[in-house]
Amino acid sequence: MADDPEETEGEEGKEGEDGEAKKGGFASLKKPLLLALLALIIIGLSVGGTLFALKILSDGPEVTGEEGEMAEGEEVVEVKKKAIYYPLKPSIIVNFDARGRQRFMQADITLLTRDADVISAIELHMPMIRNALVILIGGQLYEEVQTAEGKELMRIQCLEELQMILEKEIGKPGIEQVLFTNLVMQ
Repeated sequence: MADDPEETEGEEGKEGEDGEAKKGGFASLKKPLLLALLALIIIGLSVGGTLFALKILSDGPEVTGEEGEMAEGEEVVEVKKKAIYYPLKPSIIVNFDARGRQRFMQADITLLTRDADVISAIELHMPMIRNALVILIGGQLYEEVQTAEGKELMRIQCLEELQMILEKEIGKPGIEQVLFTNLVMQ
């Protein structure tokens, strides 16, 4: 019996320095080959499962036919355009009267849009936009703007004001977000 461990050890002991068993050469490679085969199967299942999951979870609609027509009854999913960030330069600086003292705020504002046409409209109407922001921010109460909630409320009010201006001028809100990239109060 060549498969018996005691006989295999005996044969290996007799073989000398060349390191190969005379009758059990394949038997000594059986375990590493099975492990390698098992690893390949697991890797194959993993890759296959990943590709299957990606196919199921893909957002893109399936294209059918040679012309690339959509199959009937499928909804077209709108893909979001890339974000365009437009910083308003120079910074908006306003002053407040807080308890008889003069206080100042400097705000660096960046606008988020996804339409390049809106950027040209913002540049065209920049005086109106800056005027609206100075009046809106300057009309805030200094004590309220010091809190996180007050800053967020002011940011939302700025967004609504700018969307209203652009709606009036170009027919669409255009701006998705108003971001305070720097806000200094003293």
